[in-house]
Amino acid sequence: MEDPTTARLKSLVMSSNEALEFKLIRSFEDLENNETTFKPEMSHQVFGDSESIFGYRDLRVKLYYSAGCLETYLGMTYSEKINKVLYEGVEADEVLPKIAEKLAPQVHDNIDAFIESLKKDDTFKPHGELLHSFSVNDDGCTRKFEVYKADMSYKGFKEYHQRLQTFVLWYIDAANFIDIDDDRWHYFNMFEKYQTTDGTVRYATTGFATVYQYYAYPHHTRPRIAQVLILPPFQNIGLGTHLLHAIYREYIGRNQVKDITVEDPSMTFQRLRDYVDAMNCCTLSSFSREYLLQGFNKAMAAEAKEKFKINKKQARRVYEILRLRTTDLTNEQEYREYRLDVKRRLNIPYRREQNDLKKLECALKNIDKHSNITLPTLEQRIQTLEKEYKSLEEEYKKVIKRLEDAEEL
Repeated sequence: MEDPTTARLKSLVMSSNEALEFKLIRSFEDLENNETTFKPEMSHQVFGDSESIFGYRDLRVKLYYSAGCLETYLGMTYSEKINKVLYEGVEADEVLPKIAEKLAPQVHDNIDAFIESLKKDDTFKPHGELLHSFSVNDDGCTRKFEVYKADMSYKGFKEYHQRLQTFVLWYIDAANFIDIDDDRWHYFNMFEKYQTTDGTVRYATTGFATVYQYYAYPHHTRPRIAQVLILPPFQNIGLGTHLLHAIYREYIGRNQVKDITVEDPSMTFQRLRDYVDAMNCCTLSSFSREYLLQGFNKAMAAEAKEKFKINKKQARRVYEILRLRTTDLTNEQEYREYRLDVKRRLNIPYRREQNDLKKLECALKNIDKHSNITLPTLEQRIQTLEKEYKSLEEEYKKVIKRLEDAEEL
């Protein structure tokens, strides 16, 4: 059994994800409104792999932002802190300094000063060029949103972006702050446009995306979407789709843009991308049902690239989604042909690896007669391939479900 001292020390370990609480403050009342609080998805990029904080009881770490210009407050409360005199020099973790070093300069540590700074939102206007305005019906309430494109030449945008980018620490794994001195970065920011009770028009930050302009020989660019985040209070009402559409519209009409790519997309973002690309490709003649059932072809790749700047790899994925949607799953032959078509594509890297290993095995045998490189058996590969296929089909069906739901609206 644990001794009382060890048990007490363990009781002073808390999940950093639970301790942290975020708010986007629109009015003074939001400070004490629990419904405005949201939590991080992760905190290991600040508090380490254990995502824990030691030394406090009833710890609350408060990271609050004004809704518009993102004035920031950082503070904490607790009912008890470990006394190092009683526990042989064992000290509580430093909490606020770990967070503060990741935040933009000029963070408020006084709540009254932060409350005073909320007045800045009365005159805050989004930086940059308005690209897209739209409305969303959220449980019978019509909400208005706007997407802007900006760069560091806009006065005050650098400071705003430095505050905004801190959200990636808590919601995008392996996130890095981008080099704001590199002018090849493009910034897309989304805001909710709303009115206060006295009729004042205000803007609340709801999400953002960053896109890097890669060079493509001889005189083209390949925009790569790097970071996309809709803040938690605004998720699940379709804002990500509108943000991605706005990004696409910015680049699709440019002749110098070769195609649009994405940097290490998460599963959630890949699903969003698939949905938007599938919606777009549904309008193309090369993706009509008669062609889909015949298999992926050069015309599909060419038209997807010409009309929507979709690269060949993503065009193939969209084809597989749309073909699954048009396939009669009760028709055994039709469904079997679809599965084989996808599995042939999934098997290409394996066949390439198999050929490379055979070449290596032959080369090593000439040097070492006792060398033995084992390849997966055919049965093992079939099992792995079936598992890969089933996982992919489940993802595709989620996209198809969303496509069909959108058609019913």
